[in-house]
Amino acid sequence: MANHLQFGEILEHAQGLSVEDQETLVETLKNRLRERRRAELACDVQAAQSEFGQGRCQRTTPAELMKEILS
Repeated sequence: MANHLQFGEILEHAQGLSVEDQETLVETLKNRLRERRRAELACDVQAAQSEFGQGRCQRTTPAELMKEILS
């Protein structure tokens, strides 16, 4: 995208839309975010499967995993 707008500018432009167009914009953005998150999750799963296949994963208990996450 050659034309980069600031967040505030985008909000101002969206405010100028009709209510119906604003609702459509919100739904479109939600759908795009959902698809983006799905793609990121699929990439993470693929990476984890690859690591597992290469034997780079270790068994751990839920308690050990939580301890690592919280440290």
